[in-house]
Amino acid sequence: MAIVRQTMVYDGPGGPFEGVFAYDDEVETARPGVMVVPNVLGQKESDSVTAENIAKLGYVGFVADVFGQGRRKTFTSENPAEYMNELNADRGLLRDRLKASLEMLKGFQLVDPARTAVYGYCFGGKCALDVARAGFDVLGVVSFHGVYDKPDYASVTPIKARILVCHGWEDPIAPPEVMVALGKELSEGQADWQIHAYGTAGHAFTDIDRKGVPPVRPGVAYEERADRRSWKAASDFLAELFG
Repeated sequence: MAIVRQTMVYDGPGGPFEGVFAYDDEVETARPGVMVVPNVLGQKESDSVTAENIAKLGYVGFVADVFGQGRRKTFTSENPAEYMNELNADRGLLRDRLKASLEMLKGFQLVDPARTAVYGYCFGGKCALDVARAGFDVLGVVSFHGVYDKPDYASVTPIKARILVCHGWEDPIAPPEVMVALGKELSEGQADWQIHAYGTAGHAFTDIDRKGVPPVRPGVAYEERADRRSWKAASDFLAELFG
């Protein structure tokens, strides 16, 4: 057994886009697929590692691209939030790019299109929730230290995808009143939802690249316990989804 990566270019509004699949090279039958949506920077090595870790659970991981091929940032870029801000200003376009990415995952030869889910980190956590809000055909979504503002289009009711939100309680981007508003929104949408809040953790608590690095701002840092516990919670969530 070996986990392999495969880079794929695919079409979508404003594309082309470039995603990365990760899977066990001994897989011969269709497996559940999990789409990973990256944070503000776009696709990077740590996202591909996440896809590989998903593959080790027995699924197919796929790192989606919603910014466009070659459109990537680092924290030292002049404007690291540039591509994210473009999509924050056009949530309809973001929705359509997420749909194109999900279609890429479902069309992959090793994926069972009836058994898919979405992981999202930071901005990607917003994307994961938007997949559920838009009513796309996935069994569930997981938002890790996400951003929770509602889109400017109407969400479906009922929201059929099951939802897990893994949240750092000290997150300055989403203080407690924001979490209460999210729970109210999801309840009004008749969703099957749960929120796991991790004390002492803030935003970006899964971002291993920040380990040992001084926070760029208070409340934004890697936190090992929250990272470990949220991964376990999300893995258990997938096991329940996929049976």
